[in-house]
Amino acid sequence: MQDKEKIREAFKRALLQSTRALSAQRDVEVGFGGEHAAVQGKSARIPLPARVLDPASAAIARGESDAAALRLAHHDSTAHARLAPKGAEARAVFTALENARCEAIGAMAMKGVGDNLAASLEKVIADKGYDRQSATDAMPMADVAALLLRERLTGRPAPSSASGIMETWRAELEDKAGASLDALANAASLDDQAAFAALARNFIRDLDLEDDDRGDEQSEDEQNSDESQDDSEDDTDEGDDETGADEMPDDPGDGESETSDSEMSEQDMDASSEEDDAATENAKVSSLRSQFEGDTGAPYKAYTTEFDEIAEAIELCDAEELQRLRRSLDRQLENLHAVVARLANKLQRKLLAQQNRSWMFDLDEGVLDAARLARIIVDPMQPLSYKMEQEQDFRDTVVTLLIDNSGSMRGRPITIAAICADILARTLERCGVKVEILGFTTRAWKGGQAREKWVADGRPPKPGRLNDLRHVIYKSADAPWRRARTSLGLMMKEGLLKENIDGEALLWAHQRLLGRPESRRILMVISDGAPVDDTTSSANGGAYLERNLREVIGYIENRSPVELLAIGIGHDVTRYYRRALTIVDVDQLGGAIIDKLAELFDEDVPQQKGRGRAA
Repeated sequence: MQDKEKIREAFKRALLQSTRALSAQRDVEVGFGGEHAAVQGKSARIPLPARVLDPASAAIARGESDAAALRLAHHDSTAHARLAPKGAEARAVFTALENARCEAIGAMAMKGVGDNLAASLEKVIADKGYDRQSATDAMPMADVAALLLRERLTGRPAPSSASGIMETWRAELEDKAGASLDALANAASLDDQAAFAALARNFIRDLDLEDDDRGDEQSEDEQNSDESQDDSEDDTDEGDDETGADEMPDDPGDGESETSDSEMSEQDMDASSEEDDAATENAKVSSLRSQFEGDTGAPYKAYTTEFDEIAEAIELCDAEELQRLRRSLDRQLENLHAVVARLANKLQRKLLAQQNRSWMFDLDEGVLDAARLARIIVDPMQPLSYKMEQEQDFRDTVVTLLIDNSGSMRGRPITIAAICADILARTLERCGVKVEILGFTTRAWKGGQAREKWVADGRPPKPGRLNDLRHVIYKSADAPWRRARTSLGLMMKEGLLKENIDGEALLWAHQRLLGRPESRRILMVISDGAPVDDTTSSANGGAYLERNLREVIGYIENRSPVELLAIGIGHDVTRYYRRALTIVDVDQLGGAIIDKLAELFDEDVPQQKGRGRAA
């Protein structure tokens, strides 16, 4: 066992040195972590090699290392950000082509590097489950485009696990953009990132993706006058299930609801308040609207909720893939478990110290009190003394973690969030505190079936929210961690993370908490940005979603018994939430969650905020 560990440590040192050497840059920092290689500035993070180093796993590890080194050597992130298209799907294709360019430079120069890259790519494609994908599934546009370009640049065929999707989608992509793809592959030099980016934009334009971006930026009048542009916008991802309704919770005693809280007009928010409170609240909302330029000022609503979805994690992924995703998450836990677990133990000690434990003595039955046996020796006529522990009188608490599942969380942020949620659920469960873990995203990019319905209805003005919500229940408060642990792997699923509509997600999580019997209810939001849904903002004004978020936060903070706090990852959430913390590095997330919860548990149980009255 020791020999195997020594071999693994030597291999890790070799990976670090080869990454630095191949990057051809000074002061490169290389560390281990994550499932796939990641590069930021002059820092690279590569996955830990497998514990058992057979030839296949060693080649995969070297491939991830080489991919990181080639990005360090040939990629300028500032230029990439400047040259990239705005649309999410177009940007994904653009990034995939850029990665293929960097890797092709190394693969064509060094055969061994090409072999390593091919091994790691085979694993990535297999992990995404493309070998099981059918013709009815959505096309993984970015991956197919990158594989086609890689074939042309290096002459190497696509991995065998990708043969299915290549056979299904090759003809369609080459028919639409084969000429521009050939131009990319026949570029005189791959070393010019700007020139390559221009050709990549031509390829993306041939796929009708950049037209989609421009259409979303049009004003409502421009959209109505340009129907041909609209047709290209309509090709969006679709989901299947239907659920949802739209009411602001007006009674903290209501039970748990399976509806989405979408239409939050002033009347909904003031339904439970007295007339003077209603007038005050209306004045506040009107004042809030006046702060947002370009906002239509219309009350927030959803154009339709028939396509919204509230789903258990196990409903969004087959059992086999969910197990694979969970194993992937467990591999990440190897790197972060010690740090976050140490913080979690600190929280556990704090909680256990607050539990009021006491014993009742001199009882006729119970546990024999050994400390009082000396009395019997002195006086044998004394009866045996027993003791019994009193029932714990600990604050009855439930904590909800609401995790942003938007596309910008992809990669390390969502991995860290999933790991912290996993460890926190275990820790609080041991302390008798129930934990619910929820996520929020949308079912499609750039509006889904709701937008299609709006277009079919003739684009009425001020339509409200035009995307289909997807709210995910990873772990309900009453589910034990051991039964829900697999579900957390869903956060790692490719294609789950799309856009984020924070206001309605907050209302949904808030209403679920209101239905709980616990006396203390805490809602913690983890997000890395403001609400984003291009189609809704385009039709209603750029600040429509942000204004709704502020209204919802004001309602919860001032008039609800739920305690609300937020953690922003690289995004200043203190401008939205009264009790908030912003972290710069996602690696700080575990400590931030633990510290904020510890602060809350240090406080006395808050006074109940009056229903319908501002605090």
